[in-house]
Amino acid sequence: MRKPALYGIHDGTERNGTAYRAELTAFIDSPTCAPEPVLTSELELPETWWKSLHTDLQTIAATPTERVAVRRQWIDRALPQHASVPAPVDIDWATAHGDCHFANLTATGPTLLDFEGFGLAPIGYHQALLSAYSLLAPRTAARIRAEFPILDSPAGHTALLVVAADLLQSASRGDHPELIEPLRALVTSVAR
Repeated sequence: MRKPALYGIHDGTERNGTAYRAELTAFIDSPTCAPEPVLTSELELPETWWKSLHTDLQTIAATPTERVAVRRQWIDRALPQHASVPAPVDIDWATAHGDCHFANLTATGPTLLDFEGFGLAPIGYHQALLSAYSLLAPRTAARIRAEFPILDSPAGHTALLVVAADLLQSASRGDHPELIEPLRALVTSVAR
């Protein structure tokens, strides 16, 4: 899997009790595919890029962990509150990157960046994040749907609803308001 080499970790606590972690990783000189999480222009990426991403996401999903990226309790509360849909009764889980979008993927490789959100999430979570953050670039969003057929499965629909609820919650605080209407349309399309 392509990710920056980790050289060191330093954990600390401030006098006020705030805990932090600093990680020293290898410098990656390839630019990211996008400057921000929300993709606003179309991407033209080679087949080799997509094949490498498939391999990396499969490797992450198969990695055992006790870390949690998305909590079941949050899903049970957030889907009704932010996506206006009931939380699913059964969810299948796998390890996820936790923040998979084109600002965390390099144009060459790709190399996956920003692993602090790594942990268990609904199966298809990384693919659902890529899809949701790409809703303003319809050709790229269609490519993601074609590359990752899991998004058209019951597990993928669950992941899409979880991601939509997360991004709608974030939008309610002012983050990425341009995604609100496309996310609502996404929820309507998969919640049927």
